Amino acid sequence: MKTMITVSSKYQIVIPREAREKLNLKTGDKLIIKANDEKIIIYPQPKSYAKYALGLGKEIWQDIDATEYVKKERQTWKS
Repeated sequence: MKTMITVSSKYQIVIPREAREKLNLKTGDKLIIKANDEKIIIYPQPKSYAKYALGLGKEIWQDIDATEYVKKERQTWKS
């Protein structure tokens, strides 16, 4: 989805209906804004940060046996 919007004289924007429906936004929902030199990203505040973070970084552990990794780390503690 790509939609053109306009910034008002009060620097406000209207989130298009299609985007609101796709994200299931309701009145009073909080949004997070990230900005850098080239773009602005707006996304809903997670209702639960625990659920939001679940699984983050899982690709790091794909080829690693977690049990063996922990055993090796614990061995370094003894040195």
